[in-house]
Amino acid sequence: MKTIKITILIGSLFFAMTGCDDGFEELNTNPYAVTTLDPSLLFAESQRLTPVGTWTGESTIVQQFVLAYDTGATSGANFNDDTDNLNNDTWDAYTESIKLITQSIANIEGKPERANLYNMLRIWRSYVFMNLADSYGDVPYTQAGKAYLEGNYAPVYDDDAAIYADLYTEIKSATAALNPSGDIVTSDLFYKGDIAKWKKLGNSILLRLGMRYSKLDPNKAKSIVIEAIAGGVMQSNADDAILKFNALFITPPNESIRAQNPYTYYAAEPIVNQFKATSDPRSTYLVGKYADPNLVLATNPDTAIPNQFGFPVGFDSESIKTNPNYRGTSGSGLNYSQLNYNAIASALAPIFLVTNSQTKLLLAEATARGWITSEGTAQSLYEAGIIASMNQYSLYPGGYGAISVADQNTYIAQPNVTYNTANALTLINTQYWISNFGYSMEAFANFRRTGIPALAPNSYNNNLNGGFIRRFSYPDVEASRNSKNFADASAAIGGDVLTTRVFWDIP
Repeated sequence: MKTIKITILIGSLFFAMTGCDDGFEELNTNPYAVTTLDPSLLFAESQRLTPVGTWTGESTIVQQFVLAYDTGATSGANFNDDTDNLNNDTWDAYTESIKLITQSIANIEGKPERANLYNMLRIWRSYVFMNLADSYGDVPYTQAGKAYLEGNYAPVYDDDAAIYADLYTEIKSATAALNPSGDIVTSDLFYKGDIAKWKKLGNSILLRLGMRYSKLDPNKAKSIVIEAIAGGVMQSNADDAILKFNALFITPPNESIRAQNPYTYYAAEPIVNQFKATSDPRSTYLVGKYADPNLVLATNPDTAIPNQFGFPVGFDSESIKTNPNYRGTSGSGLNYSQLNYNAIASALAPIFLVTNSQTKLLLAEATARGWITSEGTAQSLYEAGIIASMNQYSLYPGGYGAISVADQNTYIAQPNVTYNTANALTLINTQYWISNFGYSMEAFANFRRTGIPALAPNSYNNNLNGGFIRRFSYPDVEASRNSKNFADASAAIGGDVLTTRVFWDIP
């Protein structure tokens, strides 16, 4: 991949641009230096920097992951605590993806020779803002990313419902405007500028946006879903939007858990129990048992499904000793399953952002709700979503290979997996939960939208009034750096706390 080359080039250019001038413009001007940045390179960097959620944040809330040790600095979602460092990962999109996209759009807007790049930027900007609104509620939108362009360092926060309304228009307009005969954006990290695939991506994001309204406004959800299908959504795994990495570039989501005390991190009991109850072949790639939890980078895990035991939710490394099923210690850690550091937690693991599996499962739900009939039966779409998810695993490192068709069929025939109309929504959205293992931001959003799977609230304390985290709070720095707008937004959403709901997340 060219990812590392792009990153190095952009970093070098930014460094060069920040040198001092001190009034010596003429002396310090190099007539041979690069004075403009190609917006397509900024676009590629914005793709690379797109937030996907964190293991200790969203993955913990949806009970796929547990940080078992509360040392104060590590306190967070497993302990129902509002810890600032866990709130900032998605917010960093403002100084990373959004800044780059906004700059690029300003450079090429109105230039027909860059029209495809312009519309790809609009689609991806909408995708990033959708995640921001899902994570926080009201956020800066209309004035965001314009500090350099307009000197606006204190943007107003926009209403999250209004943001969604504009995203709907933006995604539709930008997707429709993509032209197969127009400019080819070869620096695009997803598809190398393939317009047909970008159209499918845009419509699949639109489908996701439409489904967010399923409880708030089912008629609106149905209408948007039908529009997305008419435009053409993803049809195969070749359409997936994926970030891939090589040995020269380490993927950010897995950096911290590999480098900082692996013995503190474990797979959560609910997801492990799900794997065991259904003999899910994806388990091999996702969780494993290590003799010493602190030596995960030096040893191979036992991935046999019966040997996996998830860490119970609502406990820490000390209180777990009171659990009647406490499994004791192992080596320098606890005797529970962890992530598979050869596969899902490898530094070379790909990141799946928008996928055929997600799309098929959302279509299955829309069909089960009676909104559409054009894409097949709910059962056929449900099974296709499972198969698409399993086929993604051939891209993981670790030498495990692909999941065979026979294993896929055996899994689908499992009593707890086989489709049935009476339990359709639970089955479909449980698979969506599994399909988004590793892309926790979407798992968190869909769990709030549907309440599926039926997870028990974390009872570590009563900080959440017996419920779940519904959003992340704004970073603490906003209270001082953008104090008025921060205060206005906090009041508008009903309080900057973890239990406040975003507009589509209704009880």
